[in-house]
Amino acid sequence: MLSLLLMGVAGLLIGGAFSLRGQEFPRGVWIAFLALAGMALLAAYLFTPPGD
Repeated sequence: MLSLLLMGVAGLLIGGAFSLRGQEFPRGVWIAFLALAGMALLAAYLFTPPGD
């Protein structure tokens, strides 16, 4: 369940990054959003229980 929540957060962060990029925010801001999304996806992968 936690992994699904983290994947949802990652999706929101990726959407926010692309939105900020379109609004011409500084490059560091939307790159930080993408980095946070990547960390959320990594955490979701690590929290996923192993399969059979």
